[in-house]
Amino acid sequence: METRIRETLARVVEWRRYLHRHPEVSYEEKETSAFAASRLESMGWKVRTGVGGYGVVADLDGAAPGKRIALRADMDALPIQDAKTVEYASTVPGIMHACGHDGHTSALLGAAELLAETRSEWNGSIRLLFQPAEEIPPGGAQAMIRDGALEGVDEIYGIHLWSQFPVGTVQTVAGPIMAASDEFRITITGKGGHGGLPHNTIDALSIGSHFVVNVQSVISRNTDPIEPGVISVGSMHAGTTFNVIAEQCTLQGTVRSMSAETRMHLKRRIEEVLDYTCKMFGAEYDLNYIMGYPPVINHPEQTERVREIAGELFGSDAVVTCRPMMAGEDFSYYLERIPGCFLFVGAGNDKITAPHHHPMFDIDERSLEMSVRLLYALATRR
Repeated sequence: METRIRETLARVVEWRRYLHRHPEVSYEEKETSAFAASRLESMGWKVRTGVGGYGVVADLDGAAPGKRIALRADMDALPIQDAKTVEYASTVPGIMHACGHDGHTSALLGAAELLAETRSEWNGSIRLLFQPAEEIPPGGAQAMIRDGALEGVDEIYGIHLWSQFPVGTVQTVAGPIMAASDEFRITITGKGGHGGLPHNTIDALSIGSHFVVNVQSVISRNTDPIEPGVISVGSMHAGTTFNVIAEQCTLQGTVRSMSAETRMHLKRRIEEVLDYTCKMFGAEYDLNYIMGYPPVINHPEQTERVREIAGELFGSDAVVTCRPMMAGEDFSYYLERIPGCFLFVGAGNDKITAPHHHPMFDIDERSLEMSVRLLYALATRR
């Protein structure tokens, strides 16, 4: 068995490097989907393509009836220029796998190969979900669910390689582990005019600046300090030159929270702060508030099972209870419907330190072996 695993792991690294060289952004994963589907078919899996877009669903039955366990990997890349000087750097200008999804896809293919080769040794059924479009809401999870990806599934597990956690660790926590991720886009409209005659204008840039400052008080003074919440204005654009007062100001930002109550509180207060700020200066505004992914909330029983299995495989010191983080993930939609657990496998080391969504992002490929072994065990031990 160990020789078989080693052969599979060598292919997993090759697959990951191939996918890293040939990334595709959200909703455009045509070749990545075909790559996964062709390999699954060659392994003997029953494959369905075109699920929720470019999603792939694969099923395999074991030696006897039992639970149906789902394992999920996301496939999409990001519109970022790869700045690494490695032989597997992206060959597609302006696009790279800067979040580890190439590793997720490859690791699940590795687990798929081992599961197919040992199907007489385990009971139940396994379903693999290769999901498109995790990076951009509304995401691929909801579309795959609508196309039946969870029908008949008892539990689901998902792994995320994480460069900010050291390789050799498996990290998760019961309950909320990742945040709800919402977005707002604002256009403030005032009255433009001469920079030397401000009394004849309504300065949209100044009003936008007041909003940016005012909205920070929603977290610091309007929200329970025990409840996690983040409001970040990431983009603000106004004006064309030095001596013209801007008529319009556009802003974009993100809102993160861990509970439904806090999520709706932040949405309401942002709207109120924007309304009052614009009224104070006599400006108009347009607000597009986009509800993104809900929080990722792990189920206690399945989370404890992950911890137990990881401890058996890698030792108790490798298993870490992580703090919830304010990044978002559409794995949340699966966990809203069936029990399961989302977990992190450490992929960083002393040299690989770049965060996710960074041009220098990379993974320690030893994390792929841990992922394959863990995915295989999570499926077969149920």
